[in-house]
Amino acid sequence: MHYLCAMSKMKDFRSEMNKLGQQGVPFLFIIDFLSLEPYVIPLKDISTEEILFQIDEIRNFECSKNDQDEEIIFSAVPVSKGRYQKAFQKVMQHLQRGDSYLLNLTMPVKLNTNQSLEQLFHQSSARYKLWFKDRFVVFSPETFVRIDENRIIHAHPMKGTIDATIPEAAQKLLNDEKELAEHYTIVDLLRNDLSMVAEKVRVDRFRYIEEIRSKAGRILQTSSHISGKLPSDYADRIGDIITKLMPAGSISGAPKKKTVEIILEAEGYERGFYTGIFGVFDGVTLNSAVMIRFVEQTPDGLIFKAGGGITVNSKCEDEYAELMQKVYLPVKQNNT
Repeated sequence: MHYLCAMSKMKDFRSEMNKLGQQGVPFLFIIDFLSLEPYVIPLKDISTEEILFQIDEIRNFECSKNDQDEEIIFSAVPVSKGRYQKAFQKVMQHLQRGDSYLLNLTMPVKLNTNQSLEQLFHQSSARYKLWFKDRFVVFSPETFVRIDENRIIHAHPMKGTIDATIPEAAQKLLNDEKELAEHYTIVDLLRNDLSMVAEKVRVDRFRYIEEIRSKAGRILQTSSHISGKLPSDYADRIGDIITKLMPAGSISGAPKKKTVEIILEAEGYERGFYTGIFGVFDGVTLNSAVMIRFVEQTPDGLIFKAGGGITVNSKCEDEYAELMQKVYLPVKQNNT
Protein backbone atom coordinates (compact mmCIF):
# COMPACT_ATOMS: atom_id res chain seq x y z
CA MET A 1 0.00 0.00 0.00
CA HIS A 2 2.88 2.33 0.86
CA TYR A 3 4.38 2.05 -2.62
CA LEU A 4 0.98 2.19 -4.37
CA CYS A 5 0.37 5.54 -2.69
CA ALA A 6 3.82 6.70 -3.77
CA MET A 7 3.12 5.71 -7.37
CA SER A 8 -0.21 7.56 -7.30
CA LYS A 9 1.41 10.73 -5.98
CA MET A 10 4.19 10.47 -8.56
CA LYS A 11 1.61 10.26 -11.34
CA ASP A 12 -0.23 13.31 -9.93
CA PHE A 13 2.80 15.59 -9.71
CA ARG A 14 4.14 14.41 -13.05
CA SER A 15 0.80 15.25 -14.69
CA GLU A 16 0.71 18.64 -12.97
CA MET A 17 4.22 19.47 -14.19
CA ASN A 18 3.26 18.41 -17.72
CA LYS A 19 0.14 20.58 -17.62
CA LEU A 20 1.95 23.67 -16.35
CA GLY A 21 4.74 23.09 -18.86
CA GLN A 22 2.24 22.90 -21.73
CA GLN A 23 0.69 26.17 -20.56
CA GLY A 24 4.06 27.86 -20.08
CA VAL A 25 3.24 28.64 -16.44
CA PRO A 26 6.31 29.21 -14.24
CA PHE A 27 6.38 26.87 -11.24
CA LEU A 28 8.49 25.56 -8.37
CA PHE A 29 8.83 21.83 -7.74
CA ILE A 30 10.08 20.15 -4.57
CA ILE A 31 10.34 16.35 -4.68
CA ASP A 32 11.57 14.16 -1.83
CA PHE A 33 13.98 11.25 -2.30
CA LEU A 34 11.27 8.58 -2.73
CA SER A 35 8.65 10.90 -4.29
CA LEU A 36 6.28 10.28 -1.36
CA GLU A 37 5.50 13.96 -0.70
CA PRO A 38 6.04 15.97 -3.91
CA TYR A 39 5.04 19.62 -4.33
CA VAL A 40 4.39 21.50 -7.58
CA ILE A 41 3.43 25.16 -7.07
CA PRO A 42 2.96 27.99 -9.61
CA LEU A 43 5.37 30.78 -8.67
CA LYS A 44 2.53 33.27 -8.31
CA ASP A 45 0.96 31.14 -5.56
CA ILE A 46 4.03 30.82 -3.32
CA SER A 47 3.84 32.47 0.09
CA THR A 48 7.15 33.77 1.45
CA GLU A 49 5.89 32.88 4.92
CA GLU A 50 6.08 29.22 3.93
CA ILE A 51 8.77 28.92 1.23
CA LEU A 52 11.91 30.90 0.41
CA PHE A 53 14.10 29.87 -2.50
CA GLN A 54 17.05 30.90 -4.61
CA ILE A 55 18.01 29.13 -7.82
CA ASP A 56 20.96 31.01 -9.27
CA GLU A 57 19.49 34.46 -10.02
CA ILE A 58 15.84 33.48 -9.48
CA ARG A 59 14.63 34.14 -5.93
CA ASN A 60 11.49 35.18 -4.05
CA PHE A 61 13.14 37.29 -1.33
CA GLU A 62 15.19 40.45 -1.04
CA CYS A 63 18.92 39.98 -0.57
CA SER A 64 20.24 41.80 2.47
CA LYS A 65 23.66 42.36 3.94
CA ASN A 66 24.35 40.36 7.07
CA ASP A 67 23.95 42.65 10.09
CA GLN A 68 23.76 39.98 12.77
CA ASP A 69 25.77 40.92 15.86
CA GLU A 70 26.01 37.54 17.57
CA GLU A 71 28.59 35.01 16.50
CA ILE A 72 27.17 32.13 14.49
CA ILE A 73 27.51 28.82 16.30
CA PHE A 74 27.44 25.85 13.94
CA SER A 75 28.99 22.54 14.91
CA ALA A 76 28.24 18.84 14.63
CA VAL A 77 27.90 16.11 17.22
CA PRO A 78 29.72 13.22 15.49
CA VAL A 79 27.47 10.35 14.49
CA SER A 80 28.27 7.11 16.32
CA LYS A 81 31.17 5.33 14.63
CA GLY A 82 29.57 2.03 15.56
CA ARG A 83 26.35 2.95 13.76
CA TYR A 84 28.24 4.09 10.69
CA GLN A 85 30.46 1.01 10.66
CA LYS A 86 27.45 -1.33 10.84
CA ALA A 87 25.83 0.38 7.84
CA PHE A 88 29.15 0.52 5.98
CA GLN A 89 29.73 -3.23 6.43
CA LYS A 90 26.25 -4.02 5.16
CA VAL A 91 26.86 -1.87 2.08
CA MET A 92 30.28 -3.46 1.54
CA GLN A 93 28.73 -6.94 1.52
CA HIS A 94 26.44 -5.90 -1.34
CA LEU A 95 29.28 -4.23 -3.22
CA GLN A 96 31.48 -7.31 -2.93
CA ARG A 97 28.63 -9.45 -4.27
CA GLY A 98 28.27 -7.12 -7.25
CA ASP A 99 24.75 -5.97 -6.29
CA SER A 100 25.98 -2.37 -6.62
CA TYR A 101 29.12 -0.69 -7.95
CA LEU A 102 28.70 2.60 -6.11
CA LEU A 103 26.37 3.51 -3.26
CA ASN A 104 25.86 6.85 -1.54
CA LEU A 105 25.68 6.10 2.20
CA THR A 106 24.23 8.85 4.39
CA MET A 107 23.57 9.50 8.08
CA PRO A 108 21.74 12.08 10.26
CA VAL A 109 24.17 14.20 12.31
CA LYS A 110 22.96 16.16 15.35
CA LEU A 111 23.69 19.87 15.01
CA ASN A 112 24.61 22.51 17.60
CA THR A 113 23.66 25.97 16.40
CA ASN A 114 22.16 29.21 17.70
CA GLN A 115 20.44 29.80 14.35
CA SER A 116 16.91 28.96 13.24
CA LEU A 117 16.31 27.29 9.89
CA GLU A 118 15.30 30.63 8.38
CA GLN A 119 18.40 32.32 9.80
CA LEU A 120 20.58 29.57 8.32
CA PHE A 121 18.91 30.20 4.97
CA HIS A 122 19.86 33.88 5.04
CA GLN A 123 23.33 33.30 6.50
CA SER A 124 24.34 30.73 3.90
CA SER A 125 25.78 31.26 0.44
CA ALA A 126 25.01 28.74 -2.30
CA ARG A 127 23.80 28.55 -5.90
CA TYR A 128 20.68 26.76 -4.71
CA LYS A 129 18.88 27.52 -1.45
CA LEU A 130 15.50 26.49 -0.07
CA TRP A 131 13.68 27.08 3.23
CA PHE A 132 10.53 25.00 3.38
CA LYS A 133 7.77 25.64 5.92
CA ASP A 134 10.28 25.67 8.76
CA ARG A 135 10.76 21.91 8.22
CA PHE A 136 14.16 22.07 6.55
CA VAL A 137 16.69 24.28 4.85
CA VAL A 138 18.99 23.43 1.93
CA PHE A 139 22.12 25.24 0.71
CA SER A 140 23.19 23.05 -2.17
CA PRO A 141 26.14 23.45 -4.55
CA GLU A 142 24.97 20.63 -6.85
CA THR A 143 22.88 21.01 -10.00
CA PHE A 144 20.41 18.24 -10.79
CA VAL A 145 19.62 19.29 -14.38
CA ARG A 146 19.39 22.56 -16.28
CA ILE A 147 17.46 23.05 -19.52
CA ASP A 148 18.38 26.16 -21.51
CA GLU A 149 16.50 28.18 -24.14
CA ASN A 150 17.99 26.00 -26.90
CA ARG A 151 16.48 22.83 -25.31
CA ILE A 152 19.91 21.60 -24.21
CA ILE A 153 19.71 19.61 -20.97
CA HIS A 154 22.78 19.85 -18.72
CA ALA A 155 23.83 17.69 -15.77
CA HIS A 156 26.73 18.41 -13.39
CA PRO A 157 27.34 15.32 -11.22
CA MET A 158 29.47 16.11 -8.17
CA LYS A 159 31.71 13.44 -6.62
CA GLY A 160 34.96 13.81 -4.67
CA THR A 161 35.81 16.08 -1.73
CA ILE A 162 39.01 17.16 0.03
CA ASP A 163 40.10 19.73 2.61
CA ALA A 164 41.48 22.64 0.56
CA THR A 165 44.13 23.43 3.18
CA ILE A 166 45.96 20.12 2.61
CA PRO A 167 49.17 20.73 0.65
CA GLU A 168 48.60 20.17 -3.09
CA ALA A 169 44.97 19.34 -2.29
CA ALA A 170 43.69 19.76 -5.85
CA GLN A 171 46.29 17.43 -7.33
CA LYS A 172 45.78 14.86 -4.58
CA LEU A 173 42.03 14.86 -5.24
CA LEU A 174 42.49 14.48 -9.00
CA ASN A 175 45.05 11.68 -8.54
CA ASP A 176 43.00 9.70 -6.01
CA GLU A 177 42.19 6.38 -7.75
CA LYS A 178 39.15 5.64 -5.58
CA GLU A 179 37.68 9.09 -6.25
CA LEU A 180 38.44 8.75 -9.97
CA ALA A 181 36.68 5.38 -10.20
CA GLU A 182 33.69 6.78 -8.31
CA HIS A 183 33.52 9.78 -10.61
CA TYR A 184 33.72 7.63 -13.75
CA THR A 185 30.79 5.55 -12.47
CA ILE A 186 28.59 8.58 -11.80
CA VAL A 187 29.41 10.22 -15.13
CA ASP A 188 28.55 7.00 -16.95
CA LEU A 189 25.29 6.69 -14.98
CA LEU A 190 24.26 10.29 -15.70
CA ARG A 191 25.15 9.93 -19.37
CA ASN A 192 22.87 6.88 -19.55
CA ASP A 193 20.12 8.74 -17.66
CA LEU A 194 20.20 11.69 -20.05
CA SER A 195 20.13 9.29 -23.02
CA MET A 196 16.64 8.19 -21.88
CA VAL A 197 15.25 11.69 -22.52
CA ALA A 198 17.68 13.40 -24.90
CA GLU A 199 19.72 12.88 -28.07
CA LYS A 200 23.38 13.64 -28.82
CA VAL A 201 24.41 13.13 -25.19
CA ARG A 202 28.05 13.90 -24.53
CA VAL A 203 30.53 14.69 -21.75
CA ASP A 204 31.48 18.33 -22.28
CA ARG A 205 33.93 18.59 -19.40
CA PHE A 206 35.30 15.83 -17.18
CA ARG A 207 36.31 16.28 -13.54
CA TYR A 208 36.86 19.96 -12.88
CA ILE A 209 37.43 21.41 -9.41
CA GLU A 210 35.25 23.87 -7.49
CA GLU A 211 35.97 25.50 -4.13
CA ILE A 212 33.43 26.01 -1.35
CA ARG A 213 33.96 28.24 1.71
CA SER A 214 32.38 27.30 5.00
CA LYS A 215 32.52 28.28 8.65
CA ALA A 216 35.04 25.49 9.14
CA GLY A 217 37.27 26.51 6.22
CA ARG A 218 37.56 25.64 2.53
CA ILE A 219 36.90 22.39 0.70
CA LEU A 220 37.43 21.33 -2.91
CA GLN A 221 34.97 19.21 -4.89
CA THR A 222 35.10 17.67 -8.37
CA SER A 223 32.27 17.85 -10.91
CA SER A 224 31.71 17.03 -14.57
CA HIS A 225 29.45 18.50 -17.26
CA ILE A 226 27.20 16.31 -19.44
CA SER A 227 24.65 17.57 -21.99
CA GLY A 228 22.11 16.43 -24.59
CA LYS A 229 19.41 17.79 -26.91
CA LEU A 230 15.73 17.58 -25.93
CA PRO A 231 12.82 17.39 -28.43
CA SER A 232 10.98 20.54 -29.44
CA ASP A 233 7.94 19.67 -27.29
CA TYR A 234 9.94 18.97 -24.12
CA ALA A 235 7.90 21.44 -22.03
CA ASP A 236 4.74 19.40 -22.70
CA ARG A 237 6.42 16.39 -21.07
CA ILE A 238 8.55 18.11 -18.47
CA GLY A 239 7.14 16.00 -15.62
CA ASP A 240 7.86 12.78 -17.51
CA ILE A 241 11.43 13.90 -18.17
CA ILE A 242 12.17 14.80 -14.54
CA THR A 243 10.68 11.60 -13.10
CA LYS A 244 12.65 9.43 -15.53
CA LEU A 245 15.86 10.98 -14.20
CA MET A 246 15.03 10.54 -10.50
CA PRO A 247 16.52 9.87 -8.06
CA ALA A 248 19.75 11.71 -8.84
CA GLY A 249 22.55 9.28 -9.61
CA SER A 250 25.10 11.12 -7.47
CA ILE A 251 23.11 10.53 -4.28
CA SER A 252 21.94 6.99 -5.02
CA GLY A 253 24.46 4.98 -7.03
CA ALA A 254 24.66 2.34 -9.77
CA PRO A 255 22.74 0.38 -10.81
CA LYS A 256 20.17 2.82 -9.51
CA LYS A 257 17.14 0.63 -8.71
CA LYS A 258 19.00 -2.07 -6.78
CA THR A 259 21.22 0.48 -5.06
CA VAL A 260 18.22 2.39 -3.71
CA GLU A 261 16.92 -0.90 -2.25
CA ILE A 262 20.25 -1.39 -0.46
CA ILE A 263 20.20 2.21 0.80
CA LEU A 264 16.79 1.69 2.40
CA GLU A 265 18.07 -1.50 4.05
CA ALA A 266 21.39 -0.11 5.30
CA GLU A 267 20.83 3.47 6.44
CA GLY A 268 18.24 2.86 9.15
CA TYR A 269 16.51 6.23 8.91
CA GLU A 270 14.30 8.15 6.50
CA ARG A 271 16.02 10.56 4.15
CA GLY A 272 12.74 12.39 3.52
CA PHE A 273 13.41 15.46 1.38
CA TYR A 274 17.16 15.08 1.79
CA THR A 275 18.73 14.02 -1.54
CA GLY A 276 15.50 14.82 -3.34
CA ILE A 277 15.40 17.65 -5.88
CA PHE A 278 13.93 21.13 -6.22
CA GLY A 279 13.85 23.58 -9.07
CA VAL A 280 12.05 26.19 -11.13
CA PHE A 281 10.57 26.13 -14.63
CA ASP A 282 10.29 29.77 -15.76
CA GLY A 283 8.08 29.07 -18.78
CA VAL A 284 10.97 28.38 -21.14
CA THR A 285 14.00 27.13 -19.21
CA LEU A 286 14.45 24.93 -16.15
CA ASN A 287 17.04 24.87 -13.38
CA SER A 288 17.13 22.41 -10.49
CA ALA A 289 19.31 21.18 -7.64
CA VAL A 290 19.99 18.04 -5.66
CA MET A 291 18.97 18.64 -2.04
CA ILE A 292 22.30 18.08 -0.30
CA ARG A 293 23.82 20.23 2.48
CA PHE A 294 20.56 19.78 4.32
CA VAL A 295 19.37 20.73 7.83
CA GLU A 296 16.07 19.37 9.17
CA GLN A 297 13.94 20.21 12.20
CA THR A 298 13.13 17.16 14.32
CA PRO A 299 11.48 16.72 17.75
CA ASP A 300 15.00 16.26 19.17
CA GLY A 301 16.44 19.38 17.54
CA LEU A 302 18.17 20.16 14.27
CA ILE A 303 20.00 17.47 12.32
CA PHE A 304 22.31 17.77 9.33
CA LYS A 305 22.01 14.92 6.86
CA ALA A 306 25.22 14.06 5.00
CA GLY A 307 26.98 11.21 3.25
CA GLY A 308 29.33 10.06 0.53
CA GLY A 309 29.92 7.47 -2.17
CA ILE A 310 31.09 3.98 -1.20
CA THR A 311 32.90 1.56 -3.54
CA VAL A 312 34.63 -1.80 -2.94
CA ASN A 313 37.87 0.17 -2.48
CA SER A 314 36.46 2.41 0.24
CA LYS A 315 37.86 2.44 3.77
CA CYS A 316 35.36 2.91 6.59
CA GLU A 317 37.48 5.41 8.52
CA ASP A 318 38.06 7.60 5.44
CA GLU A 319 34.38 7.59 4.45
CA TYR A 320 33.32 8.44 8.01
CA ALA A 321 35.73 11.41 7.98
CA GLU A 322 34.36 12.59 4.62
CA LEU A 323 30.79 12.42 5.93
CA MET A 324 31.65 14.63 8.90
CA GLN A 325 33.63 17.00 6.68
CA LYS A 326 30.46 17.70 4.72
CA VAL A 327 28.64 19.05 7.78
CA TYR A 328 29.28 22.73 7.17
CA LEU A 329 27.58 26.09 6.65
CA PRO A 330 28.71 27.76 3.40
CA VAL A 331 29.07 31.36 4.51
CA LYS A 332 28.59 34.68 2.77
CA GLN A 333 31.81 36.55 2.02
CA ASN A 334 31.03 39.25 4.58
CA ASN A 335 30.84 36.53 7.25
CA THR A 336 34.29 35.12 6.59
